[in-house]
Amino acid sequence: MRMLFWIVALVVVLAGAAVAYVRLAPSDPARWNQPIAATEDKDFGNGAIRVLPASDGLLARLDAAMQALPRTRVLAGSVADGRITYVTRTPTVGFPDYTTIEQTEGQIRILARARFGSSDMGVNAKRLKGLLATVQG
Repeated sequence: MRMLFWIVALVVVLAGAAVAYVRLAPSDPARWNQPIAATEDKDFGNGAIRVLPASDGLLARLDAAMQALPRTRVLAGSVADGRITYVTRTPTVGFPDYTTIEQTEGQIRILARARFGSSDMGVNAKRLKGLLATVQG
């Protein structure tokens, strides 16, 4: 019985350490605020890309809509820079998702991806769908 206690205690400590790492690991702007090479929409295991024609003020409207999302903050960039990267955290554990929006070559390119894991269960694609509905609707 005593051995079971120590095994459970070890599992709890390791789980707590994993959650602490997810919450406290630094986000390097140089790694996440990169140009988006994609030129067409795509969904993949842990994220999604959307590409649309640029129009006057669209980048600023997307920026405002992203900043209005819960648990979202700007990691790097600005509308004036033409590229902005945001961190959005999940409600419970605080897993970070990164969304980069840039205006280049007459297009708005948006890349949303999870930092940890190989699947985001469609969360990033859903966030982009809502974001685009907000600014286009």
